[in-house]
Amino acid sequence: MDARIDRTTTSGTFSLDGQTFEVDNNVWVLGDDDECVVIDAPHDAAAIRRVIAGRRLVAILATHAHDDHVRVAPALAEATGAPVLLHADDLVLWRQVHGSREPAGHLVDGQEIEVAGIVVRVVHTPGHAPGAVCFDVPALDAVFTGDTLFAGGPGATGRSYSDFHLIIRSIRDKLFHLPDSRSVLPGHGATTTIGAERPHLDEWISRGY
Repeated sequence: MDARIDRTTTSGTFSLDGQTFEVDNNVWVLGDDDECVVIDAPHDAAAIRRVIAGRRLVAILATHAHDDHVRVAPALAEATGAPVLLHADDLVLWRQVHGSREPAGHLVDGQEIEVAGIVVRVVHTPGHAPGAVCFDVPALDAVFTGDTLFAGGPGATGRSYSDFHLIIRSIRDKLFHLPDSRSVLPGHGATTTIGAERPHLDEWISRGY
């Protein structure tokens, strides 16, 4: 079966540094009719399972460990038997959400994960969070960027464990080497492309966010 990308949107909260905000999150499911991976598990495990629709879940891939991206990851893992995979640099944030319950494994830069006959490449893009990663899928000309890159600029860096200069470096040196045609599928909001965002890098640097 040909691989495809499905999306659902779930609503809930994001809490950090003593503040809580209402947020809508994209949940991306990459696979074919037989197997898939889930990219981020924010608020509603049942909604995600409806998109999986009986397929074998290979892994739950976390772009980073802010609570609005991993809150139901353990529940989804329990329901499906799939491992939760997270970059080790984000364990400090994961433990704020899930305490001593650790993810099943750690993602590393350059790692390749196979699903539905295609390769998902892990790209470590710190800045929004120390262990933030993107998932590049050349076969589908798509990159899942979590909260690293959105339509209109980089993810927020005004909170604990974030760094504006580091996220700019990640975008410039890691993501902007991808083809212009690469679809950018973020953790919130609308999709865009690398080609649409690349010309605005200097503007983002000048404005500081």
